[in-house]
Amino acid sequence: MGPDRLSPLDTSFLHIEDHVSHMHIASVAIFEGPPPSFADIVAMVEGKLDLVPRYRQKVKFVPLELGRPVWVDDPHFNIEYHLRHTALPAPGGESELRKLVGRVMSQQLDRSKPLWEIWVVEGLEDGRWAMLAKTHHALVDGVSGTDLLAVVMDLSAETERPRPSEWTPRREPSGLQLMMDALENVVRSPYEQVRAARAQARAVRRIAGYALEVAGGLFSLSGLVRPTPLSSLNGPLGPHRRYAWATTSVDEIKQVRKALGGTFNDVVLASITNGFRELLLSRDEDVDRVVRTLVPVSVRPRDESGKAVGDGTFENRVSAMFAELPVDIDDPVLRLRAITDQMKGLKESRQAMAGEALTSMSGFAPPMLLALGMRLATRAGQRNVNTVTTNVPGPQFPLYAAGRRMIRAFPYVPLAGQIRLGIAIFSYDGEVNFGITGDYDSTEDIDVLAGGIEDGMTQMLKAGG
Repeated sequence: MGPDRLSPLDTSFLHIEDHVSHMHIASVAIFEGPPPSFADIVAMVEGKLDLVPRYRQKVKFVPLELGRPVWVDDPHFNIEYHLRHTALPAPGGESELRKLVGRVMSQQLDRSKPLWEIWVVEGLEDGRWAMLAKTHHALVDGVSGTDLLAVVMDLSAETERPRPSEWTPRREPSGLQLMMDALENVVRSPYEQVRAARAQARAVRRIAGYALEVAGGLFSLSGLVRPTPLSSLNGPLGPHRRYAWATTSVDEIKQVRKALGGTFNDVVLASITNGFRELLLSRDEDVDRVVRTLVPVSVRPRDESGKAVGDGTFENRVSAMFAELPVDIDDPVLRLRAITDQMKGLKESRQAMAGEALTSMSGFAPPMLLALGMRLATRAGQRNVNTVTTNVPGPQFPLYAAGRRMIRAFPYVPLAGQIRLGIAIFSYDGEVNFGITGDYDSTEDIDVLAGGIEDGMTQMLKAGG
């Protein structure tokens, strides 16, 4: 059996990373008290490791980048290295927790070990505690990340804890072995690429109109060549991060949809649009413009109900669309209507399908060129995209850790390139929470964006009566 090689997309998340951009996603979960013992948390995670083999694997790079990196078992895996224990200073409020999140997320994951950490945080007000789960994007995308969270945690307070099995790591291949395997693939590559191309051609023939849809999506993506106006939203990043959050509820979004129309995502994007409008106005910047956002879209297979179908792995299955947030519109009803019309057009243009097709094609690129291309891509187009907004539906039922109920959860999205602010949205058990990541040096006013998002929802609720 050949090496367990990373996909081109997963590899790209490693190549994007540099000394200021760390490509891990995360969740900040707050639990009811009292805090369990740290030993109970260790036992909880240890009992689930068989369900997530990647948690005991590390990335090994092929010398000279002759091939994509591979997953290998970590012979020195130590769960207590990955599980960390800390406490907040008094009074243990939201401000102290947000500062801790910013500090923890500013630190790069150790690439010589499996690419995840879980921090148990005590000292929250009202006797509560928190858990910061930090995972590299090469390991898991947002949608499968929610699956991972559900696997590691429990569905009830009385769940019987599985016993960890005996685990023996497989022998780690040497650099020479990986080079020989990569060179063998290079020798075979004409045959392999022709075979892959034929397989892809058969797949294209099976899907009527696929090529036309991708072409339409590529035409729509070509609009990104137009730069957006100069703004403080883009620029060089520093090594540190700020973190803030905003919150609303599933019921409030349903009220807005019933009164004003639009989809769940449309309402969310309208709230975010108001947040950026208020942020730009507070900075004395012109709002007669749009704010262009990258919107990751899951392209995982779905069942008849529309739910993503898991395949037992936690690799990335994402593409992207690019939306333009109409920050020039002051009226909340017109703002929502403009976004609804635009998102319909984007879906019809098949932008996400085109993006996924381009990602698949990167599998044909020699790994060395792929590595170079991803590094250059994040440094180009400084003003083509202003921010990223990613919306991941979470479980609408309670989750538990060591017998304690998770009260609420906030997501964390990484920053890269010239993007100084990013927003992730996570719905859980009736709440919809916005996690906002900011570059520390340029977003001292990150709370203005958070408040503007909540204000945007209030405006739509009032407009809908």
